[in-house]
Amino acid sequence: MTDDGEPAAGDIARIAQRLLGGPVDAVERIAGGGNNRLYLVSAGSTRFALKHYATRDGDARDRLGNEFNALRLVAPKLPGSVPQPVAADPDSGWAAYEWIEGWRLLTGSPADLDAMLDFVARLLPLRSDPLAQELPSASEACLSLAELIRQNHRRLARLRESPDPSLRQFLAGELEPLLEAFAARALRSYAAAGIDPDAELAPERRVLSPSDFGFHNMLLRPDGSRVFLDFEYFGWDDPAKLAADVTWHPAMCLPPEESRRFNDRMAALLAEDSEFPRRLAQFLPLIGIRWCLIVLNEFLPERWIRRRHAGGDGDWEAAKARQLAKARVLYTAIVAGYHPSQ
Repeated sequence: MTDDGEPAAGDIARIAQRLLGGPVDAVERIAGGGNNRLYLVSAGSTRFALKHYATRDGDARDRLGNEFNALRLVAPKLPGSVPQPVAADPDSGWAAYEWIEGWRLLTGSPADLDAMLDFVARLLPLRSDPLAQELPSASEACLSLAELIRQNHRRLARLRESPDPSLRQFLAGELEPLLEAFAARALRSYAAAGIDPDAELAPERRVLSPSDFGFHNMLLRPDGSRVFLDFEYFGWDDPAKLAADVTWHPAMCLPPEESRRFNDRMAALLAEDSEFPRRLAQFLPLIGIRWCLIVLNEFLPERWIRRRHAGGDGDWEAAKARQLAKARVLYTAIVAGYHPSQ
């Protein structure tokens, strides 16, 4: 094992051989695995993606099982749109998948956004599949307004533990008042419509959501087709959260007109859900605030440790300053686009 806790090359090759059931010729570490470690395994003329899922103290989510089972559902029904799952060893945290040749997108185009909408549309009929019924809710699903507000408060409380003065000033002086104002606005809207903010969305209104959905988890194949990756957080969720996440995800940086186009198309796909526009209108600023809080996770020591596990490097103070600047950009966009009194 290396100094940073990574298994030696020979050990990784043996893990790959055990999963794949045969000899392997080469194993190469691939950068950019997020919180996990990713390897390219060559076995004869075939290549595989070998993924090691980081263990997280206090996190009971089965991210390996979630991703593998999601792909077991989606890959046969939507061939070519996601990697095929090959083999998994949940006890050790390793899984093998089809290797996809392609390029990560640095920025997306309207055609890429259309591909995302098409993927969502193709997922909708899978809601009735027996395998889909076995899947859990998406990671941090928001099946009620009250749950979304609670999640934001939990994230805020965790970040308040940081001693960093610049973070504490931003939270107390700007982000927390904004959260309270938009939470109050949403609760007023629900009350006016006679909707219980604690009532969970009816199962027939939920969708299968990739959760971490965007250009950053898309590969462009040489033939021009697109493949979607990273289904660790896949599961059942409110489509309003899915749409709001696409609007605000920092990796997307959607212009307002593209965000509106995506949300309008989502509303058309879900025309039978008459309350979708109301939920989306209230979710949008609250999910924007949620993303402010998410990008500030670099202030949490355990998040930095996970980045290092996945091969990340750099200066922690610089990373925190960079993420605080991103959160301020998101905050400014929320304030510019919405008003809590409306």
